[in-house]
Amino acid sequence: MGDKGFSIAGPIFFFASFIVTLRIAHGDLSYNIQEEMKRDSVIGNIAKDLGLDLRTLSSRKARIDFDGSRKRYCDINMRTGDLITSERIDREKSLCGKKPSCVLKADLVLENPLELHRVSLHIQDINDNSPQFKDHLIEMEISELADRGTRFPIEQAHDADIGQNAVQRYILQKNNHFILSVDNNNVDLVLENKLDREKQKEMNLLITALDGGSPQRSGTVVIHVTVLDANDNAPVFSQAVYKASLPENCPLDTTVIKVSATDADEGVNGDVTYDFGHISDNDDKVFCINPKTGEIKVCGLIDYEEKNYFEMKVQAKDGLGLTSYAKVLIDVIDNNDNSPVIYLKSLSNPIPENVPPGTEVGIINVQDKDSENNRQVRCSIQQGVPFKLVPSIKNYYSLVTTGQLDRELVSDYNITITATDEGSPPLSSSKSVQLSVADINDNPPVFEEQSYSAYVSENNKPGSTLCSVSARDPDWRQNGTVVYSLLAGEVNGAPVSSYLSVNGDTGVIHAVRSFDYEQFRKFKVHVMARDNGSPPLSSNVTVSVFISDVNDNSPQILYPSPEGNSFMTELVPKAAHGGSLVSKVIAVDADSGQNAWLSYQIVKSTDPGLFTIGVHSGEIRTQRDISESDSMKQNLVVAVKDNGQPSLSATCSMYLLISDNLAEVPELKDLSYNESNSKLTSYLIIALVSVSTFFLTFIIIILGLRFCRRRKPRLLFDGAVAIPSGYLPPNYADVDGTGTLRSTYNYDAYLTTGSRTSDFKFVTSYNDNTLPADQTLKKSPSDFADPFDTLGQSIEVRHSQIFHLFPTLFVVFLFLFLKFICKTVVHVFILPTHCNCSFSPPPLSLPVFPSRARALSL
Repeated sequence: MGDKGFSIAGPIFFFASFIVTLRIAHGDLSYNIQEEMKRDSVIGNIAKDLGLDLRTLSSRKARIDFDGSRKRYCDINMRTGDLITSERIDREKSLCGKKPSCVLKADLVLENPLELHRVSLHIQDINDNSPQFKDHLIEMEISELADRGTRFPIEQAHDADIGQNAVQRYILQKNNHFILSVDNNNVDLVLENKLDREKQKEMNLLITALDGGSPQRSGTVVIHVTVLDANDNAPVFSQAVYKASLPENCPLDTTVIKVSATDADEGVNGDVTYDFGHISDNDDKVFCINPKTGEIKVCGLIDYEEKNYFEMKVQAKDGLGLTSYAKVLIDVIDNNDNSPVIYLKSLSNPIPENVPPGTEVGIINVQDKDSENNRQVRCSIQQGVPFKLVPSIKNYYSLVTTGQLDRELVSDYNITITATDEGSPPLSSSKSVQLSVADINDNPPVFEEQSYSAYVSENNKPGSTLCSVSARDPDWRQNGTVVYSLLAGEVNGAPVSSYLSVNGDTGVIHAVRSFDYEQFRKFKVHVMARDNGSPPLSSNVTVSVFISDVNDNSPQILYPSPEGNSFMTELVPKAAHGGSLVSKVIAVDADSGQNAWLSYQIVKSTDPGLFTIGVHSGEIRTQRDISESDSMKQNLVVAVKDNGQPSLSATCSMYLLISDNLAEVPELKDLSYNESNSKLTSYLIIALVSVSTFFLTFIIIILGLRFCRRRKPRLLFDGAVAIPSGYLPPNYADVDGTGTLRSTYNYDAYLTTGSRTSDFKFVTSYNDNTLPADQTLKKSPSDFADPFDTLGQSIEVRHSQIFHLFPTLFVVFLFLFLKFICKTVVHVFILPTHCNCSFSPPPLSLPVFPSRARALSL
């Protein structure tokens, strides 16, 4: 026989998904949904019901959490805000069984800030299960002596659905002997007409169980009745309902309860056997019954968290097949056998190190499957970390910071969270949470030293390394990458970049140019270390560069002049005694320190034993009294040497004349230089040609005035006359010393053209207003009154007067011409060959001999 319940009767209401969305206190949500909805079916719109827009729903990481279940029956569609089914919901098998009310509870969690809404899903039953009998065939043996109205209990059909969808009625196939009686969920087969074994020994009765669902479902069972001669009594249980309780996780073979039934018949008709009535497959694995004694024992694992209540029917059957039923109710007692479970629902990782204290970085959910006190949980966190757990909503905790984080001190945290329940004994569990601290550019580079000093010798090669600066930045990656650069500035008026450069990666400072100690000895620059953070941070350090001296300058002799095209001559009185100061060599060195320590020595002398020089003073003195046998001409070569490594030196020559006056001095021809004699003739020829040309030009001008300007008088002189410097007396030549002498002295030389020796006349020094020899002398005609008496008259003369004066002017100019020739010969040709006409005395520290000339300089 087929199930009649699979026929479609009435309208289809399967897709009536949910009834009404309810907003409960504290923002809780409640939805009524039917079981067995297809996946991704819409339950309700979370965003609309909470008054949130879709962007907020996504940014706050909305999610659904189910208590104590690994299954996720529903989820949130972030694009639409709908609450949708994510897997099959079976009310009878996996959730509530026969319970009249089936509520699936979940938490809707929103973060930033943490917000919790309770979501209750009321699972509505649908008619998805057909009524089922335990057996498809029931064997019954009934005596033909059974009275009319005798009842024979039949096991009820089982329907996993509830309410209207459960079994509503039974139908017995029409027959001549039995009718069906249903009362208080008890199904009895009632004998309506007496049986007659001789007419019919056995018969089959068909019972159909129908539910009230739409479409209606049904289940059938066949009762095979065998007519016997006698079996008057069915077994009777001592109790209609048996109740028992046992703790979960009790050992196997633990006796739960013992049922007992008696039969008034004797012999085979009074033998009672026990068995379970209709029982689910899961319950059949948990309990077993002894068919002879009726003891119900534990034969499987009992878990309070899986099922805490059992309801079963026990069947007692005699030897001829008469049966009776009793109900067994078993309560499971909870044991604290489940440790709390810690779920990490949300975690911000890594955490920026600049987050303020009190920032929420994670959400923790703790669940315990036990009941009552066994599921009360306390959470704690180990000491020594800047975090704490703050109870939030229900069994949720917020993990928040308690202090300022610093990645440079601690970059990672291993946080251990411990959850302990209040059972006896208490159970606990732990969970480790790894948190990393994200770097923020909060540390500027720090130089290893407060200032740096670099030492370099002068004349260094460009590009040479001076020193290295180093800065450390404890930040990470680009925030800790340091780049070095020179700050803009000037050194001696030039940009600092023209002196130094710094390697941006290594901090090595190089010299761009060669340094000169004599120009500057030290300078300071500023180096900046900058990281690559955003915004970048920097710090500066001062680098002092010290230049050390190198002996690269030779001594410079200021007095007397070094060897060259001139020589210095000193007059030494014949009466000079030993130790008398004769002269002094003055020299300087541009270097410093020991490189500028000078020492003097005579390297060559005409008479080695006559003169000596101070090693450090440079003073030349006589070692002994001068004798008549000493040569009148003394030539000294003095070397000046510094104390550098290697040592540098310079030499000069000094000529000493031992005499009281120049008249005793022999011819000085051997003291002169002949290398420029060839040039003097050329100078003389040029001078003669120039004077002759001037004279002829003057004659032509006079003749022109004679014939062309007979009636018009002209001035002889229109202005000042430029007198050649060669004409000026030698006392107008201001000859300075070498720079170290404190006074200037001038000397007049009176020479005759016929002699190469002359007397020297000592003249006192001129004042500062002495006209230098190289300036042009401008005189008015009246300034020449003594040599030119005829020119003392008025400058303006008539033409006839000039003509009458022509012979006189001719004689005067002829005289001037001859005098100029003589002067030229003496000053240009004879005098330079033997001596100079200007003299400079030695330094003031020398003794002054009034009757002697002190120095002769060419």
